[in-house]
Parts: sequence; C-alpha cells; structure tokens
Amino acid sequence: MPTPVQSSAASIGSVDARRVEDALSLIAPKWTSWAAQTLAQQGHPMRVREVAARLPFIGEQLVGKRLAQMQADGLVVRTGSRFGAPYQLSEFGESLPPVHRALSDWSQSTLSLGKVAGAERVEDAVRRLGRRHTTSVIQVLDTGPTRFVDLAEEAGLDTNATWYRLHQLQRDGLVARAGSRHGAPYTLTDAGRALGPVYAAVSYWSNPAVAGRDSSAPVPVAAAARSHASVPLGSDGGRTAAALRRSAAAPSDLFSHAPQPQPRVPAAVTAQSAPGRRR
Repeated sequence: MPTPVQSSAASIGSVDARRVEDALSLIAPKWTSWAAQTLAQQGHPMRVREVAARLPFIGEQLVGKRLAQMQADGLVVRTGSRFGAPYQLSEFGESLPPVHRALSDWSQSTLSLGKVAGAERVEDAVRRLGRRHTTSVIQVLDTGPTRFVDLAEEAGLDTNATWYRLHQLQRDGLVARAGSRHGAPYTLTDAGRALGPVYAAVSYWSNPAVAGRDSSAPVPVAAAARSHASVPLGSDGGRTAAALRRSAAAPSDLFSHAPQPQPRVPAAVTAQSAPGRRR
C-alpha cells in the first residue's frame, strides 16, 4: 500500500480535486488546528474550559463553538452524553498529524512568514489552498505554463471564476505570469510546484479505505457545502493578525502523540492573557 511520501511524485495531477477540497474544508475554520493539536498533545479527554486554558489567546466561547463544529465534522467525539462532557479526538482526528506536518513543512520551506507557530502555519496554508477550484487550477498549471483561455477550459471554470482564482493564487504566491507581455501564460511558482507532498497527505487522510480507517466514517459531505468558497479573514482579521504576531512566542513544532514531552504555549503568554482568555 503506497504511503503519502511514496505517492507524492505524481500527487498533484492524480488526486481527486473535489475530495481534497472537501477534506481541507474540515480543517479550514479558524482555530481548528490549534484545538486538534491541543487535544493530541494532552492525549486525554478535555472539557472546553481545559482546552481554552491551553489556548489563552482564544475566548472560551469560541473554543466551545469550534469543538462543536469539529464534532459535527467527525474530528472529535464526546466521552459522554451529559452536559459539558469532555472531548477527545476521533479516529479520524487522530489521523491528522501527517496532514498537519505536510502543511507546516511546505509553509516552512516555501513561505516567508517569519517565526510562526506550527499550528498557525497549518491554518495559513489551508487558507491558501482550501478555496474552491484552487486544486483544479493548480493541477492544470502543474502540466506546464498555460494561457488563460486554455486554463479556464481545462479547469472547467467560467471567465470570472478563473480570473478571481488566479488573482488569489498570485497574491498567495502560488501562481505567476510567465512573462510581461499581454496574454502571457500562467505558471506555478516554486511554492506551487512543491505542493505534491501536501496533496498526497490530504488525499491519503481523506480516503478511509486507503488510510486503514473505518470506511463507514468518510469525509462528511456537509463540509463541502459549508466552505466550498474562500476562507476569508473577515471580521476575524484582527484575531488572525494577532495570532501571527504572538504565535512567534509559541512553540514552532507541531503537537503530536510522541512519547516525549511536547512544547506548550509559554507561561508568559498564559499569564498575559489569562483573566478573560482573550486577545
């Protein structure tokens, strides 16, 4: 059975774009990666207030909403039916680390974000990759420089959708023009061409039959309807900007189930934000 690493060479063109986007939509909501990695680090069921205590820069109410959405998406389960029952990662959620690692490694090697925590790198990467039709456009450009009209036709998009997606991908540093003249084709940047391992990991994670999980628990279809669009910063822009700044003080490594002690948000950050657990 091929692993994501073994299959990464041809992964950009061979993955199911819709499946990849559905899978990315599950981890796209802000703070999902932080919550998942906190549960993974602790390795035991946690109540909302306990997760919030580990993430002092997020309000407890928002942590509760995020965990409830993660439960609906199959990433976490509750360990009881009573009100306030603790959460823990589901089998599906426990299989996330290779995806987080691939996203973080890609960000670390191709993007200039400075000193940023691993979880924030994951969320920034998903914001760039999780928009609708992004995977299809990248797959077309992975075959070589492509003119606008041909790209739209091969990706199955109308003119407006193609312009909008290309504009976003250029802003995100994944696509560039192969020349300055009018009609010059579009091409992938180094960051875009380096996405093979990321797509391989996401595709592997999203396919329970391949990943060896219970095939009765596939990627929830509802996720596609929820976020098959851009994942904008919107009204959460201030929080996101603050996270990027303050996460420099947080550990840069991803949380995991490794037996050695894992890094935590520094005590200085906790003390600074503890009373209201808000930024």
